Amino acid sequence: MDQSQHSLYSTSGNGAPDEEYRRDSTDEIIRLIRRLVQATYLYTKELDRKHNVSAPQLSCLRVLDSDGPLPHSQLARRVMVKSSTITGIVDRLERKGFVHRVRTSPDRRVITIELTPEGRHLARNAPPPIQQQMVDGLNRLDPSQIEHIIRTLKILTSMLDTKVIETQVEQDDTVMSIW
Repeated sequence: MDQSQHSLYSTSGNGAPDEEYRRDSTDEIIRLIRRLVQATYLYTKELDRKHNVSAPQLSCLRVLDSDGPLPHSQLARRVMVKSSTITGIVDRLERKGFVHRVRTSPDRRVITIELTPEGRHLARNAPPPIQQQMVDGLNRLDPSQIEHIIRTLKILTSMLDTKVIETQVEQDDTVMSIW
């Protein structure tokens, strides 16, 4: 058993984990969560620096590349943001020359978002979203490891006040759309 595994079983003599173990374990959990958050932040920063797009904007470009032209409402659903949020994202993408709005229906109120050649090029050549790296890594794990991760993440997320977080996500599209 290596040192890190040994520390998992440190007890105070009565079978309960000792205080040092709890402190060290909590610190390690927080450090690992921070690493995940930092990786997401660094990915987003690099994406903006190299390609002049945000993660939500790239998500839109990738969805349009895979699904073809879509109305605002369908694009918002596919990217998992509110319709009002998708309007701002599309406005910025249109100003950058990556998409354009087209009225293709006899009902002139229906506007479809289409990729420009520049937008298609970026969608196909930008680095994969950070969640793709996670998906690739998870696909290499055996089912018991995946189940363990799910159980552990459920425990961690249940410790949070999810109603507050859900409200913040609804108000801030950058939280959800980095994924």
